[in-house]
Amino acid sequence: MIKLSKYNTQSGEVLLYHGDPNIEMLEELPQGTGDLWHSALDQGFQDCFQDLVYQSAVYWWFINDFKDLKECVSWRLNANHFVVRASVWEALGGFDYQYSETVISGLDFGFNMLRNSGGIPLYKKGLFAGNQIEVSISKEDRYLFFLKNFKKQHSYYMLFRKSLSFFSEYKALKKASKKVSKKQNTLLKYRPLNPVIGNPTVSLVIPTMRRQEYTELLLQDHNAQTYLIKEAVIVDATPEDDRHVKYYNPENFEFDVKVKWQTTKGSCRARNEAIKMCTGDYIIFADDDVRVLPDFVENHIRLLQTYNASACNGLDIMADNTNQNLDDLKEKLSILKDHRWKVGVAHLFSNANSCVKRSIVKKLVGNDINFDGGYGEDADFGLRILKLGEVLLNNPFSPNLHLKPSIGGYRFWGNQSKILGKNRKVQPWELDKPVKHIRPVPSPTVTYKFLKHFTSSQIKEWRWKHFFIYTFKKGKKGFIFNLLKLPYKQLQFSKSLRYAKRLMEKGERYS
Repeated sequence: MIKLSKYNTQSGEVLLYHGDPNIEMLEELPQGTGDLWHSALDQGFQDCFQDLVYQSAVYWWFINDFKDLKECVSWRLNANHFVVRASVWEALGGFDYQYSETVISGLDFGFNMLRNSGGIPLYKKGLFAGNQIEVSISKEDRYLFFLKNFKKQHSYYMLFRKSLSFFSEYKALKKASKKVSKKQNTLLKYRPLNPVIGNPTVSLVIPTMRRQEYTELLLQDHNAQTYLIKEAVIVDATPEDDRHVKYYNPENFEFDVKVKWQTTKGSCRARNEAIKMCTGDYIIFADDDVRVLPDFVENHIRLLQTYNASACNGLDIMADNTNQNLDDLKEKLSILKDHRWKVGVAHLFSNANSCVKRSIVKKLVGNDINFDGGYGEDADFGLRILKLGEVLLNNPFSPNLHLKPSIGGYRFWGNQSKILGKNRKVQPWELDKPVKHIRPVPSPTVTYKFLKHFTSSQIKEWRWKHFFIYTFKKGKKGFIFNLLKLPYKQLQFSKSLRYAKRLMEKGERYS
């Protein structure tokens, strides 16, 4: 069991540390976003413990560390060299010493802080010396980590994938199974939100298509905000014959309304056109079919200022039907109770409800238009924020009610991807190779997102797991049927990869 030293900051924050940190840096740490800080990426821990691929494949943003940054989100801490807020260490109960080595105890602590407890672990360059060590994890500790943190099926899948050394792997799994004991994950308390400092301006971006009446509902919600936006920037792709200018009458709103009638195709292009028209300090991205409470904007700004962060992702609550209103949203929030109040690092990004400093959006330029006609642009944008070294927060204080009407929206174009034959309209991601007889599955834009952000070995494991789950997902009754369909499903997957690779050759595009 490690013994931590104590440091009292001038602001009254108590920090605990292990190892020999740069003491001059300790005063500034609690003023930032983090709860825990380390320099482990310079000490041999970068991208270690890649066996997580057997559980997460390409579905967890943080399986790889972000490279060449002075500060970034990273759960891979060195158990012998770290700094942590005393309140956080006490709340989480410190390291789990059931592992045979402290190296995996540290990784387990950082992993759970990030993934389950709403904590913010950060790599901080120069906080500790970059003394390299060889990170080694025993087979037993590896299985123990999986059994503690994931469903048993993931341990069995890992055993299957490591079948070349089956007997030693199976022996390690059996040993770990005998000693495993799970502890309840603790959700860290959020920091009390400070009042808004200064007078930051806010731009609202709404791409819309054939949903003008829903867009007006959202604009009316913004009329009632405790902190008014500066402007609403609407890019509307509604065909000219179906447009009704009455919905955007500037005399009806307490803020500027800028409308651009979209002639290009795609929601990514629409957002990029809107971003160029924004002048606010912050940009709130919204879908055209959401409703928001009066403190929505204020709480976005308060959270970002309190945590000294640049981006956050709001709580997206699905409506039961399009007739529900803000009273229904309040009722749904009351049902969530304490499960709602998780801040920490967001594990997704939603263009339906997010707030980002415009300076950060400008660095990213905008949405990658390779995603138009498909899916995945939200996650791509969120990951790119993190790759800048920023912290993307989860914001439970700014929920929206997502109405999801069955008509209208940009999926009107994207739905063409499900059609084959002469009636199909070519999607942007098809480039100069229209889909003919075999529809690519998964969506090529989703595959493109994975190719952009994950390694070739992780893509390979994703394919393995994709078909493993597909083959066995319907149990014994569906096994034979799924097995017979497997060659065709492999063709669909390969076709998705081919389209995605062609998008990779094109590179990121913004117009």
